[in-house]
Amino acid sequence: MTNAMPENAIVLEHVNKLFGAFQALKDVSLTVKRGERIVICGPSGSGKSTLIRCINQLEKHQSGKITVDGIELNGETRRMNEVRREVGMVFQQFNLFPHLTVAENCMLAPRWLRKMDRPAARALAMKYLERVRIPEQADKYPIQLSGGQQQRVAIARALCMNPKVMLFDEPTSALDPEMVKEVLDTMVSLAEDGMTMICVTHEMGFARQVANRVIFMDQGQIIEENEPVEFFQRPKHARLQLFLSQILH
Repeated sequence: MTNAMPENAIVLEHVNKLFGAFQALKDVSLTVKRGERIVICGPSGSGKSTLIRCINQLEKHQSGKITVDGIELNGETRRMNEVRREVGMVFQQFNLFPHLTVAENCMLAPRWLRKMDRPAARALAMKYLERVRIPEQADKYPIQLSGGQQQRVAIARALCMNPKVMLFDEPTSALDPEMVKEVLDTMVSLAEDGMTMICVTHEMGFARQVANRVIFMDQGQIIEENEPVEFFQRPKHARLQLFLSQILH
């Protein structure tokens, strides 16, 4: 990473992504400033998850330009790995290793990628398990935790790499309703600390509370984006008006 930190954390310019004949992203452009918190919403199949998976190159875009922290993603493995070290990702499913304890799950990436010794990695894991308010679960296995606790472990694991950007792909959609709040509270706390975040979610209360901008996607395109008050109270596009009427009532 360069010493001079660019103002923009993420820039997408005319990005296109196809799965066979299906075009998942159509000419998508988006700029995310450092410290900005973006919430992306839209119907299923609108390209929301594909967009953030392209940002950390879990999916490769066919055309257009993606720049993360000043580094253009061009398919080169070294650059891709460099960016992934700076971008934390939290998925719908927790993706924790069942044979490792909570602390060991958090220690894995710092030990392999940052070459930390075990005591330092353990201290780091405990710091972020404290941060997500479950340090007492450190030596349990994932199966012994509730879904909400497992998702908080997944957030702590991502934070252990000290990322410059956090991507959340519907992090509460696999949770029971009573567990959603504890995960959202953790994300709100991160936002209040100034973390650059892009979150795909249907939790509109979270969008109102945390987002600098809310983005609506449909059929692979960004249809509308605005700050939360304008987005929710004065939607311009008929497709967004319909979407909001369905999810808010």
